[in-house]
Amino acid sequence: MPLSKNQTPAALDIPQDVDGLLRLAAQSMFDVLARSTEGMMVVDRNHRVVWISDGYKRFLPALGFNDEHEFVGKRVEDVVPNTQMLQVLATGKPVLVDLLTNKAGTFLVSRLPLRNDAGEVIGALGLVLLDHPETTMQPLIQKFGRLQQELEDTRRQLAAQRRPKYTIASFIGASPAALEVKRQARRVAQTDSTVLLLGETGTGKELLAHAIHSASRRAHRPLVSVNIAAVPETLLEAEFFGVAPGAYTGAERKGRDGKFKLADGGTLFLDEIGDMPLALQSKLLRVLQEQEVEPLGSNTVLRVDVRVIAATSRDLAAMVAAGSFRADLYYRLNVLPIRVPALRERLDDIEALAEALGEDIARRSGMPQKLLSPDALEWLARQAWPGNIRELRNTLEQVSLMSDDMQLTAAHFQGGAALPVAAEPPAPEAAPLPAPAPTVTTAQAVAPLPELIEALERDAIRRALQATGGNRMAAARLLQISRASLYERLARWPELEAKVQVSGDA
Repeated sequence: MPLSKNQTPAALDIPQDVDGLLRLAAQSMFDVLARSTEGMMVVDRNHRVVWISDGYKRFLPALGFNDEHEFVGKRVEDVVPNTQMLQVLATGKPVLVDLLTNKAGTFLVSRLPLRNDAGEVIGALGLVLLDHPETTMQPLIQKFGRLQQELEDTRRQLAAQRRPKYTIASFIGASPAALEVKRQARRVAQTDSTVLLLGETGTGKELLAHAIHSASRRAHRPLVSVNIAAVPETLLEAEFFGVAPGAYTGAERKGRDGKFKLADGGTLFLDEIGDMPLALQSKLLRVLQEQEVEPLGSNTVLRVDVRVIAATSRDLAAMVAAGSFRADLYYRLNVLPIRVPALRERLDDIEALAEALGEDIARRSGMPQKLLSPDALEWLARQAWPGNIRELRNTLEQVSLMSDDMQLTAAHFQGGAALPVAAEPPAPEAAPLPAPAPTVTTAQAVAPLPELIEALERDAIRRALQATGGNRMAAARLLQISRASLYERLARWPELEAKVQVSGDA
């Protein structure tokens, strides 16, 4: 309202000094906000709630309070779930627009720091701008909910990927060699020193790395694995140390964390360490010694706290002598060496391993678990197993999936084409095929391919039935096909049963 001729500013109680005017403006703004917002609260520098507006009181029942006397005076983090007021008090920076979700609902909120004349943060002001904004800001709320769900899904996936898959009990076996490995694993798990796992391929070095991490004080932190042999040499440095934003053409705009940064506080498993290029070995040595990494294209050094477990199937000592592996890195890695024995050194564990692997094969395939007869276990124990446990699993899986029988005998394994060579060659299961392999004439060679394949299949089945005296199960095993596949072909070509007296599965 304009002043009249007889009025002066003093008559309207407007302060003449700047500070007084600012205080009046602040008070007026505070009163306007208290009336126009859905609710307000003030907290002091010690996080205590010192005041709430009348509008905020209606949220108290949903938060579990009967009245303001139970609410005011408490620490804000104790009475308002998911509050960010502590962040404002700590940083002195306002949060102008945010979505807060707790037991009382979803709110559009602002948070402002309160300062004294010296500029020190003495408290914070929280404002509820909109109650249930999903009704008036539906697109924004839907997007927020979608992003929040994606974030949670990603966190769960990362947590699952970086959680140790195995424990020390997962290293199957009770032989002296297996028990010694488990004893050493438990011992080194109690330290933070570097571990070097030595052993042939397929002996279970990765399983043991997971087991050591899960038994260590770092078990709740990430376990990050890198197979050095599987990463191109040109990408290894970025894979290990990360990339600064815009470090090179094609690099991600926001940069990318390396494996050392991702494993911070936890364990980094370096598989096939013997395949690391010489040029990168010196940089890895520096990280192990200083616990510092420098991302590619950056001048910033990042501190990390990482326990390293390395593994190799190669002879690192021989590589050092040949000059293909740095001696100083070898000594740094070889602090706590564990030699993982080959399967041929612990054949007493074959039965326990076969049972555990059989359970896993059945679970993954959805088929019933196959039992192993005593002669099958004896046959497995006589093999050389150059591929160790990985080869044993491959053999069990191949025979289990190719046979319809619920019990596997030595005969099932002896009929395999891609199985380990036995120390003593097994006796032939059936007599040699009486007829030579069919020859293909020039006239036949120009026949359609499906016809040629069908002719070969029919002739092979006829000769297999002749060789096994008409025993269908033995013929299917000889042909390395399932019994169901043989029955299907016999139904298609009934003339084969006329030429050979086909018996059952006995």
